[in-house]
Amino acid sequence: MQSFHTKDISQNNFLITGGAGFIGGHIAEYLLKNGAGKVRVLDNMVNGFEKNLDVLRKYSAFEFLEGDIRNEAICQEACTGIDYISHQAALGSVPRSIKEPVYFNEVNVGGFVNMLKAAVDNNVKQFVYASSSSVYGDEPTLPKQENRVGNCLSPYAATKKTNELYAQIFADVYGLKIMGFRYFNIFGSRQDPDGPYAAVIPLFVKGILSRTPVYINGDGEQTRDFTFVDNAVQINIKGMLSDQADALKKVYNVAVGEKFSVNYLYNACREQLQSDWQATYREPRAGDIRDSLADISLAQNLLDYQPTKKFENGLAETIEFFKYIYS
Repeated sequence: MQSFHTKDISQNNFLITGGAGFIGGHIAEYLLKNGAGKVRVLDNMVNGFEKNLDVLRKYSAFEFLEGDIRNEAICQEACTGIDYISHQAALGSVPRSIKEPVYFNEVNVGGFVNMLKAAVDNNVKQFVYASSSSVYGDEPTLPKQENRVGNCLSPYAATKKTNELYAQIFADVYGLKIMGFRYFNIFGSRQDPDGPYAAVIPLFVKGILSRTPVYINGDGEQTRDFTFVDNAVQINIKGMLSDQADALKKVYNVAVGEKFSVNYLYNACREQLQSDWQATYREPRAGDIRDSLADISLAQNLLDYQPTKKFENGLAETIEFFKYIYS
């Protein structure tokens, strides 16, 4: 992974919430590899994995705090002595949020507010957080532009939209330097391929390799702006370290600016794995957006965000990772 910053971070302390998870783990690893003074991970291990922490434990600057963002005292402890926060801890499944809306609100909204308050109380310099492209809801315009959002289609989307409202409040009322990132279908190595709410790419690869049923929801012609995880790492690093005053108090699309259908994705996986394994089609999934494509010009202009890996290259790297895991 190339370098996404030029500042000396050897004297800075970073907190990554959800750092035992997929995106958070990659952000923490980048900071550790690049000589951060301290990288503290806060995770309750509900969505996190010991194997992700094992990658981080190789570095002396790593520190792990096991705890839940719903606990105010834990959030205060996690923020003590911290300069920069990347808040990735959240529950992230649309169908699960439809089944468990109260749980999603407690974690994604209640936990987020706890973290914001702890950041203010501990004089954190800058705070960045994960929002979601699901915030766009039923707004049909493509590509998606940050200032045009529709009605939310799931409790998950509602929690992320609420996060953005709270971020604005904490910026205006408490002076917190903050920005958010609307992720568009982030994928890559170490993404969870197991469980009922696993992400689509590891599910496809695992099913093709093991020749077990692979399901595509609806007709498979729904499109997504699939975004390799290095791009999410890049914007978190640039966002935390940005000196641009006009970059604050905003939310940014984090994507590549290209869309591919789920059918195209599945066939690309099959080709790279040299398999003839067929997918099974089933009913469309409630709460899903039909088409997704991001306008990334705001992030390009204000944060110098430039996607370093496009879909095909990122997919090839991801498949190689899972081939090794399942071979």
